[in-house]
Amino acid sequence: MESLNRMALELIEEAIEFADELSIAVAELDNGATVLDFGHDVAGGIEAGLLLAEIQTAGLATIQNRLGTVAGAPVPQIDCTTDRPALALLCAQKAGWELALDGFEGLASGPGRALLAEEEIFARVGYADEFDFVVLAVGSDELPGEAVAEHVADRTGVEPNAVFLPSVPSASLVGSVTAAARAAELATVRLADLGYDPLDIRSVSANAPVAPVASEEATAIALANDALVYGSEVHLTVDGEFGRFDELTSVANDEYEAPFEEILDGVDWDFAALPDGLFAPAQVTVDVQGGATHAFGKTNDDVLGDAFGL
Repeated sequence: MESLNRMALELIEEAIEFADELSIAVAELDNGATVLDFGHDVAGGIEAGLLLAEIQTAGLATIQNRLGTVAGAPVPQIDCTTDRPALALLCAQKAGWELALDGFEGLASGPGRALLAEEEIFARVGYADEFDFVVLAVGSDELPGEAVAEHVADRTGVEPNAVFLPSVPSASLVGSVTAAARAAELATVRLADLGYDPLDIRSVSANAPVAPVASEEATAIALANDALVYGSEVHLTVDGEFGRFDELTSVANDEYEAPFEEILDGVDWDFAALPDGLFAPAQVTVDVQGGATHAFGKTNDDVLGDAFGL
């Protein structure tokens, strides 16, 4: 398999070339690392969000936008389709690398994780990347600096000037777009966590609404989860039957039926206190090749409209 980081680097080069058109900013740090600002001190936009989602999936997913509705009101929707879900969604897009050093806190996704390949999912998929450059998307309320770039370089075995860090806050338009682009990943991660062989997931298509841009990170995170657990729709094509397909959809409608900010307030924003089954898509169809087609869950326009202020 070709390097995920090499494929993502081509998209990074596109982002750098069209930075002005995308309303993003590019800065080279003193140690040579490159930081791309997708919404901290710049406006960003839907097109920038689509490109960042492509970077996060190493170009192995088609990310598009269209206009849909939430509670009867027009709202942008993000579609994500991939025929390489194990690589695109699990080995690349999944936010599986916590960055916490020198007062900086961020959650990293993208193909840079595959240069470490320390998470259990890489052994299950049978993939680890080898490349001289690293592309790691950083979700944080502040831009990563030299210390973060040095840490990433040390961990991945590359030179600091080979580190590319596109960064986005949740409270931004790009943040809302890239969050909506995670519906396919959410379903794939959930199915793999339930014990299904990730290599038997052949194709995933999904959509989710773009949450309103919040004024601060906590609210933005809550709204992004609302969009996914109440508004996302996912279709999976898989190779074999499984006795736990019915656990793929979020328990939000059954156990909470309330905006995510209320759910988090109830546990003092301790995500670990919430059930794993909450972090899942709203509605899922599973098409078993040569077998049955299963459908579970439902979207909830009432709660989503309430959360979005519609």
